[in-house]
This record gives sequence, C-alpha cells and structure tokens, in this order.
Amino acid sequence: MITQIAHLFATGCLAIIFFQIALIAGAPLGEYTQGGQHVGALPLRGRIIAAISIPILLFCGLAILSAAGFPGLDWPRRAGWIALAVMVISAILNWITPSKKERAVWGPIMLVMAGFAAHVMIASLGTN
Repeated sequence: MITQIAHLFATGCLAIIFFQIALIAGAPLGEYTQGGQHVGALPLRGRIIAAISIPILLFCGLAILSAAGFPGLDWPRRAGWIALAVMVISAILNWITPSKKERAVWGPIMLVMAGFAAHVMIASLGTN
C-alpha cells in the first residue's frame, strides 16, 4: 500500500506542476493561487514564483517515492520528512489564504497531499 500511496503523491505533484506551468504560460487562474491577488493571468513576479515551485514539487515527489523504496532512489530519510513539512505548510497556507477560490480548491488538495506524505513517512519508519 505504501508504494501506491507514494505513486498517488507523485502523480499529485506532477498535476500541480502542470498547473504551475499553465500559470507561467499565462493561464487566467490568478484567483486560484498566491492569495488570489490577481484576476486573470499572473504578472511576471507571480510567474517567477510559480516557476520556483516546480523544482520544490519535483523534490517532494521524488523524496516521498524514495521513502517508499522506489527502485533507483536512495535519498536520505530526512528528504521525505522535509517533503512532508513542505506539504503541511502548503496545506496550512492554502487554508488560511484570503482567496475563497484558492481555499476551496487547494486547501483540500494540499491536505490530501500532506496526508499521503504522512502515510508514506510513518509507514516507512520500520523499513530502514
């Protein structure tokens, strides 16, 4: 089960990366991100923030896959804990954002992502 949850987590990270790519490309989704400060496409600063989130999401996905024992990934266990912390912080920030749209969409998604990461990290405690 740990492997399947890790795969779901990594798939979620990829989906969020595609959302960030859409933001960078100018998709009119500003109300759903970064506090909902911008209606329509994000300005350059917002697009840069979206671009910065991509390697963070890649790190998180790979760290959780490694913690689940995915072949070819042998990262230090702390990488998975860092990924979990990033997801918990993201969930909190998405639940307290002033943007109702961002809260409604990303609050639940990030809570589930944090739950997936927590499951993998707790379940993998006895494996290494």
